[in-house]
Amino acid sequence: MEQTTPQTLVRGIGRWDLVALTINIIIGAGIFGLPSRIYGLTGAWSILAYVVCALLTVLIILCFAEVGSRFDATGGPYLYTRTAFGSVVGFEVGWLVWLARVTAFAALCNLFLGYLSFFWPAASVGWTRATVIVAIVVILTTVNILGVREAAFVSNLFTVGKLAPLLLFVIAGLFFLSPQQFAAPVAPSYEDFSTAVLLLVFAFSGFEMAVIPSGEIRDPQRHLAFGLLMGTGFVVLLYILIQVVCIGTLPGLASSERPLVDAGSRFLGTAGASIITVGALISVGGTLNTIMLAGPRLLFAMAEQGELPRALAATHPRFRTPYIAILLSAVIMLVLTLQGTFISALTISTVIRLLAYVATCLALPVLRRQLGVAPFRAPAGVVVAIAASLLSGWLLSNSSWGDARAVGLAAALGWLIFLAYRMTRKVPSDATLKRE
Repeated sequence: MEQTTPQTLVRGIGRWDLVALTINIIIGAGIFGLPSRIYGLTGAWSILAYVVCALLTVLIILCFAEVGSRFDATGGPYLYTRTAFGSVVGFEVGWLVWLARVTAFAALCNLFLGYLSFFWPAASVGWTRATVIVAIVVILTTVNILGVREAAFVSNLFTVGKLAPLLLFVIAGLFFLSPQQFAAPVAPSYEDFSTAVLLLVFAFSGFEMAVIPSGEIRDPQRHLAFGLLMGTGFVVLLYILIQVVCIGTLPGLASSERPLVDAGSRFLGTAGASIITVGALISVGGTLNTIMLAGPRLLFAMAEQGELPRALAATHPRFRTPYIAILLSAVIMLVLTLQGTFISALTISTVIRLLAYVATCLALPVLRRQLGVAPFRAPAGVVVAIAASLLSGWLLSNSSWGDARAVGLAAALGWLIFLAYRMTRKVPSDATLKRE
């Protein structure tokens, strides 16, 4: 039976729905283009870059699994950092993660049109482009307003749809590997290797979105760690195998703009390009649906805590979804996508994600002191949290000044919104909210 929360949300996301949701949000567009870029920086050592990024991801996920197991309400990183460090830090994390999501939606929606134009050239230009964008946003908004079970079901379909061509690519490609392609006589420079790992964060991240709708997950304190670890472990193995196949089957990998399409066409024939392109469309579409599911829940969570207008915490009387937060996010996503402002999303998304990861990892030892033993306890949790924070800091140190400036401006805007709402409305203190 579906459970309801005190906020009248429906707990309609089950254990395996959560695994599928994790896979769906991680496997987006990045894996269809990054193999060539990573290979261009590190050559055959790119496999090691994947392993290093995977290890960092696992450390971070262990922190998310323990911290997330303490909560059964909506909010994810926003709720974790707010509880550990107070409303100011929590709001900034929630604001930045939401902003990264809505801008990422614009980026991915425009990328979706680029792949769609492979079959329908008019899809990426003029009024046809605008019509397709509006249709995508309206459909995804409707699905997510109709109910979380419906949104989870659609997410499951997208997960199966995106995995099928990728698994076909890996299984078929492993039979066509050329061993000489894996020769790596010269190790990459420190700068190139660290840049490659930083780029891979974009491909491996996204799992933090799966924990945001915890208020709609059945028994999240039991299932959250399983969903995150199982889903991410599967993606790690798949990504490494994809890189192996790309290296072993595509001699000109470093210069390929569509590495999976080019590699697939070599061993799957002329149909290979179409199969992989369809896979890319499904993959991006699935990520768009997950963003529409999780992103608005951040506004809902901040409104629940009295840090945004209470209207954003309203749930639909019939469907029990945060429909106002969904509608507001959808309108902003639509405007950004129509304007084509997708470059900014790619500029700041990875930096924002790393900052949210660091904040959650640092929250682990704080919450251990504040709240005691968690339902899921990460092995060597404090050591893991410190190591994950240091590794994330290393990657952040390799980001450009332009990235840091863009994130700083976004954070400053969030601070102004926080202050403006505090000044215009009496907001309960943190202590009052905790007592409630």
